[in-house]
Amino acid sequence: MSTHKLARLAALVLSALALSAIAQEKKGVTQPELNYQAGTSPLASEPMVQSTNPKAPPMTQAEFAAAQKIYFERCAGCHGVLRKGATGKSLTPDKTLPNGTDYLKVFIKYGSPGGMPNWGTSGELTDAQVDLMARYIQHEPPTPPEWGMKEMMASLKVSVPPEKRPTKQMNKLELGNLFSVTLRDSGEVALIDGKTKEIVKIIKTGYAVHISRMSSSGRYLYVIGRDARINLIDLWMEEPGNVAEIKVGLEARSVETSKFKGFEDKLAIAGSYWPPQFVIMDGDTLKPLRIESTRGTTVGTQEYHPEPRVAAIVSSHYNPEFIVNAKETGKILIVNYKDLKNLKITTIDAAQFLHDGGMDSTGRYFLTAANASNKIAVVDTKENKLAGLIEVGKVPHPGRGANFVHPKFGPVWATSHLGDETISIIGTDPIKHKAQAWKVVETVKGQGGGSLFIKTHPKSTNLWVDTPLNPDPKLSQSVAVFDIKNLAKGFEVLPIGDWSGIKDDGARRIVQPEYNKAGDEVWFSVWSAKDKTSALVVVDDKTRKLKAVIKDPRLITPTGKFNVNNTQHDVY
Repeated sequence: MSTHKLARLAALVLSALALSAIAQEKKGVTQPELNYQAGTSPLASEPMVQSTNPKAPPMTQAEFAAAQKIYFERCAGCHGVLRKGATGKSLTPDKTLPNGTDYLKVFIKYGSPGGMPNWGTSGELTDAQVDLMARYIQHEPPTPPEWGMKEMMASLKVSVPPEKRPTKQMNKLELGNLFSVTLRDSGEVALIDGKTKEIVKIIKTGYAVHISRMSSSGRYLYVIGRDARINLIDLWMEEPGNVAEIKVGLEARSVETSKFKGFEDKLAIAGSYWPPQFVIMDGDTLKPLRIESTRGTTVGTQEYHPEPRVAAIVSSHYNPEFIVNAKETGKILIVNYKDLKNLKITTIDAAQFLHDGGMDSTGRYFLTAANASNKIAVVDTKENKLAGLIEVGKVPHPGRGANFVHPKFGPVWATSHLGDETISIIGTDPIKHKAQAWKVVETVKGQGGGSLFIKTHPKSTNLWVDTPLNPDPKLSQSVAVFDIKNLAKGFEVLPIGDWSGIKDDGARRIVQPEYNKAGDEVWFSVWSAKDKTSALVVVDDKTRKLKAVIKDPRLITPTGKFNVNNTQHDVY
């Protein structure tokens, strides 16, 4: 080893004590937080060809396969499938080879202040695995297989053709007050009656369901898992169940349906993380009609990126269009579905690492987080142009956000953050409150960082903020609630975890407030590990008191909850 490299390594090792101190602080970070930053990918089980680099340290085929599995289980979420970088840095051989194995091992073991987890000192990886990964990232990244029309058609299953489905609702369920609840680790959703609080049906779905979306009519429920499997559930049947399914890729997060007048229930769209593309389908059969890649250049530097993952997709109310977020390129694609043979796509430059978001109260403006850029982008879906790009707190994660009327600034939309305790409140009225439009009009402090969702309802004066990924159990097991009429008063903490009555040693993380149709109840998931007790807790919105606890052995790792009416009509 050269004198220069020895000196560089020595300096790095000397700094390891400081990094170790940071690592000690990170020991309190929950596994779900690590999973969010670098969560398990379904690609971990996909066969890939070993691509060796003669300049890299040697690896056997077995070592390469083991390292590949670790990478896709823990690293791909931040660094990308092809290691070109996403929220984490690029780890391609041109970057890693000059550093060498010993240098890379220190960073993998101890982490960094920039957000790299301390994989070694936290006990997540052994020293042997740290060495394995340091060698692996110096080789050429293996490429997962593509997934096109042939593969999609082979996976398509229409178990009940449209002509054999009912022509009217055949059950007595109040569909508008039905909840689709994600049972993350069992690969299922639970349909729960909002009035009786009873489970109507447990339906088998894809792995780690990410979201549920409703057709415009409220009849069809679309569920997509991280394994890119979509389940189409007909809520009109005597017993709601799957009528079609398809696998649109190898990993995915988003699905949506057409809502523009004349196209209700006609089309569906899904976007995948791998391959980086979206597909437009028949709304009632999921038959794929058109596949479009999102590969292209990034905003700003205009560097080519081979895997812009599709994050959020929303449906326009003003045009026959879908709004598609391409995460890594920072581009928002307006996809006009009026003529699929002559597809028109308008590209809007926003900011990199686009994630989730939702509509303002009028349904005209789409506000979406570019989370690693600490920005909120605003798209005018009527004029199809960028209306604003707003600096907010650290790593915004709004879910769909929260719309309410601020006592001073009029209509606003709010986001909480993963990286800090702030809640950013953004003006959304460019007509009567033009001076405040697309600006942060107020910032308030919540319990802490680690928030995933913020929620209110048009009939409520409460603003709810969860903190499930905060390392402090007192924060992750409770929620903060603000009075919209007096935000400066601060928040009240409700001990939802304690209210659940769960006594075992589960994590009891409280995630995703969701209102019922009437807007007088708020539902929370009490999310523990697969082998621990979980539950749903229902709170009276007006009194902020416990109203009900839903427990059932079948409620395995409940996370997201989607009320049919609110999801159907974009009420948030």
